[in-house]
Amino acid sequence: MLDAPTTPALRIDAETPADAPAIEALVLAAFGPGRFAKTAERLRERAAVVAGFVARDGERLLGSVRLWSIAIDGRPALFLGPIAVAADNRKAGLGAELVQACLGRAAEAGLGVLLVGDAPYFGRFGFTAAPEVRLPGPVDPRRLLWRGDRQPVGAVTARS
Repeated sequence: MLDAPTTPALRIDAETPADAPAIEALVLAAFGPGRFAKTAERLRERAAVVAGFVARDGERLLGSVRLWSIAIDGRPALFLGPIAVAADNRKAGLGAELVQACLGRAAEAGLGVLLVGDAPYFGRFGFTAAPEVRLPGPVDPRRLLWRGDRQPVGAVTARS
């Protein structure tokens, strides 16, 4: 009797250094080279990575996200992004699973999370507008969102 073939289960894992080329390819495919001109990217260039998560199906990398070390008016916080999911796996809930992994890590650290994104999407995770936060460059204020104990006020700086 032949055994039925098995398919590796989709899983969310911590990012490893070996994942870097696949992550860069995912992010480039999702956002294109224009991402380098965005304020969020400028902030990430100077911030330390606190955690990175990937979605895998066997050996194939399907998605990624990172948390970055920042401060808002001198208080430690985390900056989430970018979230990138392979085009053929969007709408499958992977982005939400990656966000949940980040929120779990933020809760462990006792830190709030800032991001630039769509309020209708991120609202389901408890993110709300952060009108009193200033990034070090232009950003649509409607897309600057916060999840944490109290609304932050002040300028965002990268922490390395």
